[in-house]
Amino acid sequence: MNAKKYPLRLHVNGETYELEVKPQRTLLEVLRNELELTGTNEGCATGDCGACTVLLDGVPVTSCLVFALDAHERQITTIEGLGTTEALHPLQRAFVERGAIQCGYCTPGLIMSAYALLQQNPQPTEAEVRHFIAGNLCRCTGYTKVVEAVLAAAEVSEQ
Repeated sequence: MNAKKYPLRLHVNGETYELEVKPQRTLLEVLRNELELTGTNEGCATGDCGACTVLLDGVPVTSCLVFALDAHERQITTIEGLGTTEALHPLQRAFVERGAIQCGYCTPGLIMSAYALLQQNPQPTEAEVRHFIAGNLCRCTGYTKVVEAVLAAAEVSEQ
């Protein structure tokens, strides 16, 4: 395995980080292990479950499939960048209020996908929400409450 490390500058949640990483490191690994942003979860490590979804230049990506070096100088938003425990983002609040969180493992990825949708389309239909979160697997919620939460957050942003 290549032991050489390469410089990496990431812009994450409004902060700039400079590190050195091996070329095989994924964005997920760097976020969790180097930057200690553990809200982004690893589920399958194959890009199938969406638990590791973050925004890369505003576009939802499965961070387990993105090499960290490919994110050099790009804008990354993780779940930690949306709100805080004291001041939840309206989308996070809607997930809590609508019971769209059960075990919670997939929740950060679902919220990041939904956030990207609402940035593109502030008033999506139910079908559009379902289509946009299709890459996020959840074994607990059945998606109905997730869709309701996203639509509720859209209503709040409308006011």
